Amino acid sequence: MVAMVTEAWTLAGCGAASSKSPAAAAQEVPVMLHPAPPKKPAASFRAVAVSSSKCQDRDAVVVGRRRGIASCLLAALAAVAGSSGAGTARAAILEADDDLELLERVKEDKKKRLQKQGLINASAAETGYLQELVYKLSKVGQAIDKDDFTAAGDVLGPDTGAPWVQNVNAAFSKFSSSSEEKSTVDSFNSSLASLITSVSKSDVESSKSAFVSSATALEKWVSLAGLTGKLKGF
Repeated sequence: MVAMVTEAWTLAGCGAASSKSPAAAAQEVPVMLHPAPPKKPAASFRAVAVSSSKCQDRDAVVVGRRRGIASCLLAALAAVAGSSGAGTARAAILEADDDLELLERVKEDKKKRLQKQGLINASAAETGYLQELVYKLSKVGQAIDKDDFTAAGDVLGPDTGAPWVQNVNAAFSKFSSSSEEKSTVDSFNSSLASLITSVSKSDVESSKSAFVSSATALEKWVSLAGLTGKLKGF
């Protein structure tokens, strides 16, 4: 076997070029015919690849989380905008209802005023009673300023049962329709009774106070009843 290897070595022209013997060369042939298996990649490369993959996954998670937060914010803003729009629409409807209600009240008030004016224009006698009241109060006030209680008493009469007081209350009743108007009439009658009593006692301070209260209540009632401008000297 060795002889055959030697002959082949010689024919190949390798005998002179190599310092090794044919036998030694024959022993190396099997080694060359079986090359060493490829080396495995270094562990460091694998670690870098795994680390890179983990970083990419982490970045993807962060990006996904940011996108999720942005979506939630957009949804919240849309909900707020929708709620605000709905609230504005409801407010507009309520405002329109309030305007209609206000318009109806204005129409009703105007209707009542026209009816009241018609009643006043058709009630010359009652308007005359009220005009007489204005004149009497004017005379009483002038008399009190002069401490002339006799003259003031002659104008007022002894008590609230005087005919002119009854006529005035008849006019009050005819022209008073609201509870405020009726309440003002009660205040006037109370002040007038105090005025008559104070004048009969020649009490200056009480007479002046009662006179002011009577005039104030009458002025308020005239305004409420729509008689402003209908009475002279007021």
